[in-house]
Amino acid sequence: MRSIVKPRDGLFIALAIILVGVYVLAGGGGFALDDSWIHQTYARNLATYGEWAFIPGQPSAASTSPLYTVLLATGYVLGVHYTLWTHGLGAVTLALMGIISARMADILILKSKLGPIFVGVSVMLIWQLIWAAASGMETLLFAMLIMWCSYLAWRELHADQIHNRSVALRGFFLGASIALATLARPEGIVLGAWIGVAMLIVRPQQSWQRFLVYGATAIVGFLLLISPYLLLNYQLTGGLLPNTAAAKFVQHEVLLQLPLSTRVIDLFQTLQIGGQALTLPGILIYVVVIARKPNRYWMLYLLPLFWAVSLILIYALRLPAAYQHGRYVMSALPVLSFMGLVGLWFLLDWGQSAGPMLVLRRVLTRVAVIAAFGTILVFALVPGLQAYQRDVAIINEEMVASAKWIDEHIPQSELMAIHDIGAVGYFAPRDDMIDIAGLVSPDIVPIINDADALWQYMEDADTRYLMAFPDQIPGDDPDDPRLCEVFSADGPASAAVDGPTMAIYRLAWDGDCSS
Repeated sequence: MRSIVKPRDGLFIALAIILVGVYVLAGGGGFALDDSWIHQTYARNLATYGEWAFIPGQPSAASTSPLYTVLLATGYVLGVHYTLWTHGLGAVTLALMGIISARMADILILKSKLGPIFVGVSVMLIWQLIWAAASGMETLLFAMLIMWCSYLAWRELHADQIHNRSVALRGFFLGASIALATLARPEGIVLGAWIGVAMLIVRPQQSWQRFLVYGATAIVGFLLLISPYLLLNYQLTGGLLPNTAAAKFVQHEVLLQLPLSTRVIDLFQTLQIGGQALTLPGILIYVVVIARKPNRYWMLYLLPLFWAVSLILIYALRLPAAYQHGRYVMSALPVLSFMGLVGLWFLLDWGQSAGPMLVLRRVLTRVAVIAAFGTILVFALVPGLQAYQRDVAIINEEMVASAKWIDEHIPQSELMAIHDIGAVGYFAPRDDMIDIAGLVSPDIVPIINDADALWQYMEDADTRYLMAFPDQIPGDDPDDPRLCEVFSADGPASAAVDGPTMAIYRLAWDGDCSS
């Protein structure tokens, strides 16, 4: 049985601490998305009141990542400052991403100790993944668990050499891991389905009896962990998915008018902004090399490709949103980059092998690997760092500043309608609010795209204030006579990129702001 810990793991841990630390310090504190504050609010309420609620006393299912929320809540229970705990979780997750990537590379790169280190470090240096680690979101946790489940599936091909645990225990462990991935993001179930299909075809357990035991215990492990969350969602929403799924689908319906090919290309291109674009030829090399594996083993080794294609296609079909650095499909980035980096290392091995034009092959293949690594590093230290600084500044200057103004100036008794509720929920918690994005106000979802119905809903509820960006106002008209501006954030970070300004309005239902 191989050692669980390798000496090189210390490198990945140290690198993760440095990378996340640099990004957090450069950002000056805070998080890169308003959704990060939604997680913090749910976590604080869970730790404080024992409730799965954004507004205490009003249970709701607006968290798409219960696993991440529970991990954050643990920090509140332990009394660790939320920023230290959250960014610490990000650093741990980034380190695990590197460690698991290197372990997976160990299985494919057999003659080199440097190759797996190159792959693990390069994956960790991809700027979007460092951004995700420092963002306060579940994105990297989910991506890491996707890699982990893929690794567990691969290990079945070498179970006798790697470990001596029983087939039942291995199956249970895989099923539980897939459940954790699904609890990190609902899309985790897609990888579980692919693993099930691949296992059925390859049957690395070497007999139908062992395979059936493996499969049955995997299902038990999955259901044992996932059932409580499914029951919670069913009680809160009448369905198995959280409110955010329906709300996000409705909000982005207009994007579905684009051709499917355009949606797929947009999502894929967003993931390739950075040095990882230079690893794309390596993906083709990886597929060619893996296709030559015996005994249909290629089915398991191509799981990363099946997963990435499936995820991008699912979002292209239902939620083709490429903004925020493609965060909805970002979990496809580590597996794509892993395949590309391993493929480049295969190319490097070929370049060192005996044959014609040996010197030229050595030079060209080394240049390809060095160029990919160097470009990934440059993007991590310059454009990626700048993107994180800008994103955190925008959230702090627009959402957080507005929330703190609300806390100081608007009484709890005044009902507010709010878009981007995260920072308000954390810094200006209220007994009630109307979420016009529909995340914690599910009755809003059917009328999200109906401006007249939204205005009528707010008036019927006697809403006194509205907080929103201009394009989030029902009807997209900041000059509507019912809007009496009382606060404007006017943050320089958003203005620098021609972004919108968050504003708070007193609502004059008679159209007279002087009254």
